Amino acid sequence: MAAEKVALVTAGGSGMGAGAARRLAADGFRVAILSSSGKGEALAAELGGLGVTGSNTSNDDLKRLVDGAMAKWGRIDVLVNSAGHGPRAPITEITDEQWHTGLDTYLLNVIRPTRLVMPVMQAQKSGAIINISTAWAFEPSAMFPTSAVFRAGLAAFTKIFTDTHAADNIRMNNVLPGWIDSLPQLDARRDSVPMKRYGTVEEIAATISFLASDGAAYITGQNIRVDGGLTRSV
Repeated sequence: MAAEKVALVTAGGSGMGAGAARRLAADGFRVAILSSSGKGEALAAELGGLGVTGSNTSNDDLKRLVDGAMAKWGRIDVLVNSAGHGPRAPITEITDEQWHTGLDTYLLNVIRPTRLVMPVMQAQKSGAIINISTAWAFEPSAMFPTSAVFRAGLAAFTKIFTDTHAADNIRMNNVLPGWIDSLPQLDARRDSVPMKRYGTVEEIAATISFLASDGAAYITGQNIRVDGGLTRSV
């Protein structure tokens, strides 16, 4: 791989976002990381990349990430959209404000940076956008109501994006993790998985790495489940 391929990772200071950044850097990508905690800047420094402290709910912060990567490397090949955690409550007790927070966290977190990188990727006539979604996007759980609702919307957005931009050689796919070891580990959750274990951050990162690679050049508009068989019947 050419050393100057560039990947952006939002919400990349910890968890699956950080795992994706580490794996892409190991694959030879230059990596730019956005994180609200400051951990993204530290990780980017460790990886020889670019770190921006800011929120993926802010167009201005996302623009700083995109502009910084373009100033430093002159291209953007991959965008990985990660997310924090949105509101959780019984479905009819979620307030309007909490629903709007969920929209920001789980859907607009993809739409905002995608708009910003599109002119770059269209000019390059290539690009891969990979969104970290959830195994419960199509078989929703009351445990994660705002996540399930808005990530079902993300699946629809991804299909429309693919219809519109596949001819530009810009791909978009969603990774759907189940119970992953960046979450609290509970016996009941582990036992609900056919493989009887939590997945690892590294396994999610490996899937993202593949979707970012030339080997996945004919894969777009897909929802890739990485959940140990949890949603095997869907």
